[in-house]
Amino acid sequence: MHLNFTDVLKANSAEAKQLERIDLERLPRHIAVIMDGNGRWAKLRGKPRIFGHRAGAESVKAILDTVTRLEIEAVTLYAFSTENWKRPKAEVMGLMAMLKRYIRSEMREVKSNNIRFQAIGDVAGLSEDVQKEIAWATEETRANTGTVLSVALNYGGRSEIVEACRRAVASRNGSSNEITEADIAANLYTAGLPEVDLLIRTSGEMRISNFLLWQIAYAEIYVTPTFFPDFRRKEIFEAIIDFQKRDRRFGDVKSQNHPA
Repeated sequence: MHLNFTDVLKANSAEAKQLERIDLERLPRHIAVIMDGNGRWAKLRGKPRIFGHRAGAESVKAILDTVTRLEIEAVTLYAFSTENWKRPKAEVMGLMAMLKRYIRSEMREVKSNNIRFQAIGDVAGLSEDVQKEIAWATEETRANTGTVLSVALNYGGRSEIVEACRRAVASRNGSSNEITEADIAANLYTAGLPEVDLLIRTSGEMRISNFLLWQIAYAEIYVTPTFFPDFRRKEIFEAIIDFQKRDRRFGDVKSQNHPA
């Protein structure tokens, strides 16, 4: 058993067996998660949508605990898209209030686990009180050297690429003739992080939903029917096991997993 899981898997033989199936030398460096299904999970229980969002906070904790124990370099969570402003005002206000509470209540543990927090997206488009909490959490964890937790807020993949192109052109003094892929990548919100290896979407929907369009160019996509509030370590292990079965060629005919 992996040393970092010895204390938590003693009483869970099923998860321990799952961990034994994972090749710890071939873990994804960057996992991204589209956290979907909170509203439908709540509706099935006769509860308002915000009830599902609150329940999903426990799944976020499970993800962070698992990826830090596996020493995965980066995890990016899709929390609020640019399109989510279309949702009922009460739901949006509840989400923002929950975000502020979560940052304040969980940041001590995030910091102690050597996780570095950052928000990606048009943060300037959020309310000042939310921006203040984000800035505080970013500064509190700036020196941490472990897993990088990126939370996508007021985020849209297309707008990110457009903004990256603008910045790249500006850095070339207005000339676009010499812009390269490296220039674009250097101006994305995720600059400095490895490209996404594994994209997980919960709730069974087969869509990317404008998430990390550049970064997932060669990501392996894993869709689970599990609603996000029920997504725990077991489901994370299942996604990684499935990821390690994939034959990753990146456009070549040679397999990365089984080189000729």
